Amino acid sequence: MPLPLSSRTPSGPRRRSLLASAAGAALLVGCSSAAEESEESARRSLSVTERARARAARESGDLVARYDAVLAVHPTLAGLLGPLRAEAVQHVEAFGGTPGTTPSATDSSPSATSSVTDPPTSATSPTSSASTAPAVPSVLPSAVPILDTDAIAGLAAAERALADRRATELLDVPGELARLLASVAAAGAAHAYLLTEGAR
Repeated sequence: MPLPLSSRTPSGPRRRSLLASAAGAALLVGCSSAAEESEESARRSLSVTERARARAARESGDLVARYDAVLAVHPTLAGLLGPLRAEAVQHVEAFGGTPGTTPSATDSSPSATSSVTDPPTSATSPTSSASTAPAVPSVLPSAVPILDTDAIAGLAAAERALADRRATELLDVPGELARLLASVAAAGAAHAYLLTEGAR
């Protein structure tokens, strides 16, 4: 008696379907993983940019505070320092900060949180009313040199050091912020030059 033929269907097509499905799933997982990595990279880049921008605003705010402290002790320097201070205030705003609210995040000493005892008046600080609020100082008037030439030299050194640091930092941030840092660094270098000439 002959054995009946098996009614089992060939397994080839079903195996190909399964393999294709598995490959498709792997491709989807790969695409999903790549998309997640891309989003994570974008988040990291944004975070780096935000931190760099906040740091730049804080440093410009500290510079405004130095100008305020010097002007509080040497109000006769307003003609030289007033315009430079006004530009430093504009730099704070360009980086998204608010003048007067940018203390150093890592400095909680009294000198970084106290207010200037005798802030410059509108007569000694020729800036608009929107930007005349003194920044939280990192230098108190008591720490300003007695000689105006020494005070100016200290400001020049601070401007130069910040400009040099920004010229280096701009290499690590994306386009728009890098261009802004380059522009502000150039302005800081110009300020340092003017202050050096003014101290002579």
